[in-house]
Amino acid sequence: MKTAVFYGSTNGNTADAASKIKKRFNADLYDVGKLNSGDELAQYDMLILGTSTWYDGDLQDDWESFMSHLKSADLSGKIVALFGMGDQEGYGSDFVNGMRFIYDAAIEKGAKVIGSWSIDGYSFESSNSVIDGKFIGLALDEDNQSDLTKSRIESWCAQLEDELKASA
Repeated sequence: MKTAVFYGSTNGNTADAASKIKKRFNADLYDVGKLNSGDELAQYDMLILGTSTWYDGDLQDDWESFMSHLKSADLSGKIVALFGMGDQEGYGSDFVNGMRFIYDAAIEKGAKVIGSWSIDGYSFESSNSVIDGKFIGLALDEDNQSDLTKSRIESWCAQLEDELKASA
């Protein structure tokens, strides 16, 4: 399965996580802030999309600019997995909300989203990225739980592999 990781990163945390995920899947890696179109999206069977959340639940700036490309892409038949960075203590009322913008666009464009993640082990007030009691993708918090990032990425990647095998 041809896989790519697309990410937007302001301070480097999302880029670091994207790089770790890329290695696990032997995927291609794209910084959406450096893309002029969404043409690359069509080349892959699986898209792993990562963003941070800014201010009061906003999408990261590079993703904000890239969303028009995502919204115009045909994602029918594609598998999408999401990961998001947030600060559950400083911004607990909109923890990892940025993922939801991408999730909604991917669903609207026909993608199958996998990789929901347990809310256990997090302490936040609310998140638009929780559906049916789970995050819609991997939630990471480098500000407060950086010691858990590596193990969460490893567990989530293993979970994605299991979900892909089960759906094959």
